Amino acid sequence: MTTPESIRKGIEGGLDCKHIEVAGDGQHFEAVIVSAAFAGKSRVQRHQLVYAVLGERMREEIHALSMRTLTPEEWGG
Repeated sequence: MTTPESIRKGIEGGLDCKHIEVAGDGQHFEAVIVSAAFAGKSRVQRHQLVYAVLGERMREEIHALSMRTLTPEEWGG
């Protein structure tokens, strides 16, 4: 079973995060992800970065992932 912790570790493994929170019930998950990698990118481009990091897990393990993707400046401001 996919856990919020395993998703958090997967995202952190491929994206330099200043802050990350993941919650969910095993199929539906919500995440707040703060990374400088999001600077200058649209919301769609930010989500694509996260999807790319999670790769096949998005098709096979994770039914739904709702995300708030912020730069450190947006998060702190």
